[in-house]
Amino acid sequence: MVKKKKGRSVKRNPNVNSEPEELTQAPHSFIIQRGLTQGHIIELTRDFRKLMEPFTAKSLQEHKKNTIKDFVSVAGLLHVTHLCIFSQTEVGMYFKVGRLPRGPTLTFKVQNFSLAKDVVSSLKKQLVVEKAFKHSPLIILNSFSSEKAHMKLMASMFQNMFPKINLTNVDLNKIRRCVLLNYDPSTDLIDFRHYIIKIVPVGVSKGVKKVIQGKIPDLSKCDDISEFFTRAGTLSESEMEDDPNSHITVNQKLVSRGNVEQGQSAIKLTELGPRMTLQLMKVEDGLLDGIVLYHHLIHKTEEEKLEIQRKRDSKRKLKEKRKKIQEANKKRKEIEKEELKQKSLKGMHANVPKTTEKNSLEENDDDVQYYRDEVGEEPDKDLFLDNQPKSDISKVLKKFKKKKTSLEKNKQVTKYEDKFEKTKEKLGLKGRTQFKRNKFQVHNRVVGKTFNKRLNVKRKSK
Repeated sequence: MVKKKKGRSVKRNPNVNSEPEELTQAPHSFIIQRGLTQGHIIELTRDFRKLMEPFTAKSLQEHKKNTIKDFVSVAGLLHVTHLCIFSQTEVGMYFKVGRLPRGPTLTFKVQNFSLAKDVVSSLKKQLVVEKAFKHSPLIILNSFSSEKAHMKLMASMFQNMFPKINLTNVDLNKIRRCVLLNYDPSTDLIDFRHYIIKIVPVGVSKGVKKVIQGKIPDLSKCDDISEFFTRAGTLSESEMEDDPNSHITVNQKLVSRGNVEQGQSAIKLTELGPRMTLQLMKVEDGLLDGIVLYHHLIHKTEEEKLEIQRKRDSKRKLKEKRKKIQEANKKRKEIEKEELKQKSLKGMHANVPKTTEKNSLEENDDDVQYYRDEVGEEPDKDLFLDNQPKSDISKVLKKFKKKKTSLEKNKQVTKYEDKFEKTKEKLGLKGRTQFKRNKFQVHNRVVGKTFNKRLNVKRKSK
């Protein structure tokens, strides 16, 4: 079937193909890798993309030829706000987080890490739910309440990487994961963890909990189902609910079984990975460039900072000056090019003989008018070809160009054969071997390409 074209009003309507406000305002991210590709940096990058879902480019394809400018140029169209870079050097692995498009940039050194597959395989009870990755995780910061400038900047950077939550109308069914960042002031290290959240009912025996959650109970050791619910020792050591700090009162209706509205439930966390230990090394004012606001290893005095700022300003002014000179040179070259073009066009018009063309056109007009006066009819188009310009005559004659007949072609071939016999007698060529030696000499002097091809065809037929 032929697709119907959209009307003009549908094409101009901005509400047809517009994205929802929740999607456009949410922070998006690019996670890429730079430098050496040794070790597990590729797998760690994939795990971090999985963690940042759904507001990240999961299947982002990057090449060695791509630069940071390539990602920055397309970031605005895709609503990307953060750029995360994993880089591997001979010293170690680094993790950089930059705010697009103008910074700031935080550089962390990855002291140690564990991949998601290693974390999940080490657990006794593995819990990986794919539906949990349809919504962004909850960010939790611990011990980031410092008055230092770099600590405040680091806390705000991590908070802005994930969507904001409105406590008045938040849906608890969408909060299925959480990211925990714990800062240790004594070592200046940050523990990065990723968990899945599970809410289970409180005050229910093990047997009742299994039936509520849809699991099939094992009644092989029971005479009756009532015995399964009432027997003692139904709680194992791993399922003891002795921590009252994990108990909450649910104010909404949850999808999980056994959790009742306005009822008591407990929160359980299961680690998903990846697991990282980070250390802040440097804070830059721009995107991977600019004034160094904080450095963990290098401390400079105010005089050194002013000197660096002065060099940076002079370098920036020199760059602007060169740019202006380059633009002026570009405009000057364009003007010169246009002037040369105009001069060449004037010279071309001066060399054309205009008088002959005008005279021929005037004569042609006189003949046409005379024919109309005497005969009383319009002349044919091809009647007065002699008085037309040569360019017009050639266009007409191209259509009536005659092709050579087979008889004329044979005459031309015999002509070449007679010439060949005469040259053969002059040069004293006898036999095929002697002709073969002087073949190229004869070909270049007299015979030509046409006869040479014909002679080769005759030899093959013999």
